[in-house]
Amino acid sequence: MRHFTTPLILCLTLTFILTESTQPPFACDSSNPATHSYPFCKPTLPISTRVKDLVSRLTLDEKVLQLVNTAPPIPRLGIPAYEWWSEALHGVSNSGYGIFFNGTIKSATNFPQVILTAASFDARLWYRIGQAIGLEARAVYNQGQAHGMTFWAPNINVFRDPRWGRGQETPGEDPLVSGKYAISYVRGVQGDTFQGGGLKDGHLQASACCKHFTAYDLDHWKGVNRFGYDAKVTKQDLADTYQPPFQSCIQHARASGIMCAYNRVNGVPNCADQNLLTNIARKQWGFQGYITSDCDAVSIIYDVHKYAKTPEDAVAEVLKAGMDVNCGTYLKNHTKSAVQKKKLLESDIDRALTNLFTMRMRLGLFNGNPSSLPYGSIGPNVVCSKPHQDLALEAARSGIVLLKNLAKLLPLKKTISSLAVIGPNANSAHTLVGNYAGPPCKSIEPLKALQGYVANTQYHQGCNFVNCTSANINEAVEVAKKADYVVLFMGLDQGQEREDFDRVDLVLPGQQRALITAVAKAAKRPVVLVMICGGPVDISFAKRDPKIGGILWGGYPGEAGGIALAQTIFGDNNPGGKLPMTWYPRQFVKIPMTDMRMRPDPSSGYPGRTYRFYTGPKVYRFGYGLSYTKYRYEFVSVTQNKLSLSQISTTGTTLQNSDSVRYTSVTDTETESCEKAKISATVRVHNNGEMDGKHAVLMFVKQNDVVNGKPMKQLVGFESVTTNAGDRSEVEFVVSPCEHFRTANEDGLMVVEEGTRYLFVGDQQYAISVLR
Repeated sequence: MRHFTTPLILCLTLTFILTESTQPPFACDSSNPATHSYPFCKPTLPISTRVKDLVSRLTLDEKVLQLVNTAPPIPRLGIPAYEWWSEALHGVSNSGYGIFFNGTIKSATNFPQVILTAASFDARLWYRIGQAIGLEARAVYNQGQAHGMTFWAPNINVFRDPRWGRGQETPGEDPLVSGKYAISYVRGVQGDTFQGGGLKDGHLQASACCKHFTAYDLDHWKGVNRFGYDAKVTKQDLADTYQPPFQSCIQHARASGIMCAYNRVNGVPNCADQNLLTNIARKQWGFQGYITSDCDAVSIIYDVHKYAKTPEDAVAEVLKAGMDVNCGTYLKNHTKSAVQKKKLLESDIDRALTNLFTMRMRLGLFNGNPSSLPYGSIGPNVVCSKPHQDLALEAARSGIVLLKNLAKLLPLKKTISSLAVIGPNANSAHTLVGNYAGPPCKSIEPLKALQGYVANTQYHQGCNFVNCTSANINEAVEVAKKADYVVLFMGLDQGQEREDFDRVDLVLPGQQRALITAVAKAAKRPVVLVMICGGPVDISFAKRDPKIGGILWGGYPGEAGGIALAQTIFGDNNPGGKLPMTWYPRQFVKIPMTDMRMRPDPSSGYPGRTYRFYTGPKVYRFGYGLSYTKYRYEFVSVTQNKLSLSQISTTGTTLQNSDSVRYTSVTDTETESCEKAKISATVRVHNNGEMDGKHAVLMFVKQNDVVNGKPMKQLVGFESVTTNAGDRSEVEFVVSPCEHFRTANEDGLMVVEEGTRYLFVGDQQYAISVLR
């Protein structure tokens, strides 16, 4: 997202230094008689009426200047400057230009990077994190340390390719999980209830923005970059993989913003695609917010894509398509000349401004002094509060995934006499926070957290850096030999995976593998390997090695991650996370990252992507995760085991495809017939082990017949369940055949076909027949 030129950054920085204040910026000051009487300043009027009045008072020059992320003030109307670009991916961040931490508030709660949070499969946890971020965002604004309340998060692109540098920012590879994450996070940030529908008169605590719309999941790979990339996507894959998270974000989360992506999809730049932005997002899905470009995404339509013949054509294309604000300066530079050259109507600008000022009014920024308004009493004491820091720890604990536990090596006993901690990720708190992070409230290195359990802890870095271009293997081996137990902290950091940087391999960098193997061989007992990374790594060698007894995946676990990992290693936390993405073998890199197909192609040997379609070997499967206890599942009750296509058809009739299979199309899953067809499936969870545990229970659906591009299996639902040792819990899954049994055909039409479906949880399954 950072594609600005240096002069612009310097200009913005200077502006912010000069305007720093403890008074939050707002319009319609009741003490200012010059503006007090304007209709747009009267909160009793409908927002639509107020916005119309405001826009009508602007000159063309004033209008044009409001179309970019750094919108200047309009002094004659008492309207302050506004910055649209702020970030809050996993905590309020100063990665954008809207937030700064040089006042009373110096930091913000840093939650785990999203990929680890997703591993909890706990939608209520996701919502609570969103709530905390929304509260801290409003507190920062109230303290006068924010020039905007529009946050460009969450990133809900499907984690399609394991090499993607930004996969760490996403909820993983499953479109259902990405959509559910969007719903929980957005509702929390914006001040809605967990169930939705709780916003009064559309007023927002803060604004969330789902990105990057759409089919964006390549940054910079082997000379192909996101700015010029044309993603070739089938209608089938668009319908059931790339678009569903955004549909959920708009229709169910009611996100107030979306961001159009840099890339083209089938030849058309996303930000210039009227079908995408207006016909689909606004008309089909009912989007009622603002649409921003990614930073400089408008300029590349002319400069890189060569889609527009002139800069003015590029400006006209995006505004007519339905985009509202340009992150960058392109609209400021070329919109007026586009109007003068009759490529653009002033009414097109007014449409965009209507969406932008509507958003600012929904945030309460045109209702006078915010201190006496809703959200005005949220003070700096909520930022880095104990409940929020406790939540960061809970989130890290809930996401950690146990990948291997040979002979119950883990948890380690707290009575052990000595411990060796080895590896480049053991003594770095910074690595734990991932990207798009503001300064954390506090953070503790894994090494320091482990020293709290074992006083006699010896440390060796092992590698010079995480890239491990050189390693002191002999010294690390000597440290390992002297200890009763060894824990290795290896993996990746932002040097290996990040925005604008994709990996070209799936193995540990540099000499990490050699270090791990040598230490494991020399140690008295099998060692514990902790993987700190966002994207998957092929660690098949460690999976097979009997001298590596335990493997934990810690993602980038945030400010409390060091504590959470130590608690897990020593049994104060029973890991219950599940992998939200497939871990592929190293050979997967033979497949071009530019191949956007989800479905396999047996004729060419293309294996497909993600657990829904991938037919090749795996290091670890999606949904995999062990525990220190043992769980058993059983289906207790399922309300029905048969239903007919006519039950869910909106017309009462069914059709027949070329294979003589009956089907019905389902475009709207919330019809009366779809509601009546819903199935309740209750699963009993038995904890047959010796430790209490919270873990994710995942329910899938599969068919025996997977021809014509059908997924091999797909997720129906998930719940995070706490079950005491020797006890049992019950969890209810609501299965909607209209949603969970449908697949996309080659024309992109969502259909439900006749045939038997199997619901399964763990090794238990239940058959449901779909009849003609």
